[in-house]
Amino acid sequence: MSMATSISSVTAMEVLDSLGFPTLRASLKCGSATFSATVPAGSTVGLFEALELRDEDVTRFVGKGCLKAASIVSGPVAQKLQGRSVKEQRAADKVLRTLDGSANKATLGSNSLLGVSMAICRAGASVAGVPLYRHVAQLCGTAQVRLPVPIFTVLRGGRHTGNALHVQEFLILPVGVKSFAEAARVGCEVYYACKALVQKKYGLEYTNNSEAMGMAPPMKDTREALDLLSQATESTGHTGLVKFGLHCAASDMWVEDKKMYDLAFKSHKPNLVPGEALVQSYLELVAAYPIVALVDPLDQNDWERWVALTAALRPQGVTVVGDDLTVGHPERVGVAVNKQACGAMLLKLAQVGTVTEALDIAKQGMRSGWSVLCCGSTSGETEDTFIADFAVGLGCGWIKLGAPCRGECTAKLNQLLRLEEELGSDTGFGPPGLSKS
Repeated sequence: MSMATSISSVTAMEVLDSLGFPTLRASLKCGSATFSATVPAGSTVGLFEALELRDEDVTRFVGKGCLKAASIVSGPVAQKLQGRSVKEQRAADKVLRTLDGSANKATLGSNSLLGVSMAICRAGASVAGVPLYRHVAQLCGTAQVRLPVPIFTVLRGGRHTGNALHVQEFLILPVGVKSFAEAARVGCEVYYACKALVQKKYGLEYTNNSEAMGMAPPMKDTREALDLLSQATESTGHTGLVKFGLHCAASDMWVEDKKMYDLAFKSHKPNLVPGEALVQSYLELVAAYPIVALVDPLDQNDWERWVALTAALRPQGVTVVGDDLTVGHPERVGVAVNKQACGAMLLKLAQVGTVTEALDIAKQGMRSGWSVLCCGSTSGETEDTFIADFAVGLGCGWIKLGAPCRGECTAKLNQLLRLEEELGSDTGFGPPGLSKS
């Protein structure tokens, strides 16, 4: 008996993300089968990314409720999608975008649209009789699905912590291994070692994770954090297998009226430096540590210095990654490609709004020779593992997952471990051309 392919109903409800704030869970029915998806949410919004819809009722969840978004999904969105086939993902996503009618999803909210789009994708995979990752691959024309290299957040600084570090995340990339399972093991072992070192040097209380994952001990500067990562990597015997990355979130440091960066933006005593000095500091860090990736090292509108930094680091094999710079926006990506302002982008589904838009943005970057880092570590994450299958189906070879110690992260890790076992030799690992020697 063939499975029904037409959407008979669409609903949504308010659930909680990893921070205890509301997010949206969308569900749709095809015949007797129900397919659901839960939307991740970030704690900050770039100037150019798609906007969530929140209730802004301060008497509920400090204004972060999602009842309006749930009502929109169960009302006008459901009416427009009823009777449509889940086999037509692109057509359904177009209906959602048209219904919203704005450039940044401000009318209905990216959370309203994304949850439904993800649920349709799950339903489409089931109707086609293929795993979700295979369905994603078919949607975007991926020739070979690939298990991604996991990127782990170990230490935290930036605006979400109380320490003095201006860099938001200190990352480890187990690029020297040959399988996802091995990468997960190596990443976890380095994380354990870092935790032991943090406890010994700063105290047990600093081994807990900050709200967006990663430990936040009272460190004073970037080199102190990188020295700890180096010590942990060496103690595990994984030197050479593990490289480092910095998620700088430099727009938080930018002082618009001064046109400078404040490296002490969390204190009452500014430490203003010009962009040229910040670029030079990155070059010195790259020379001293095995850093292979810098995410948002400069303000999202500081194009001139993005170009200069990328040109300086490309010959050294260091990738400059856009997050707030690109925000999954086709025009921003196009400008960055033309200017050669970076060599990769961080892809967050919630920044974009629908599955096919996210696939199109990713392919736009990949066609230009960029790397794409799928992000499964937003501040308001969920236990939904959609991004794991999405990364495998896209074949980009990278996924950013946060610290390997909380349920919303380990759910995705475990899904990827299952997929690797299922696929066996019928898959690659990491981005094409990655050297694992």
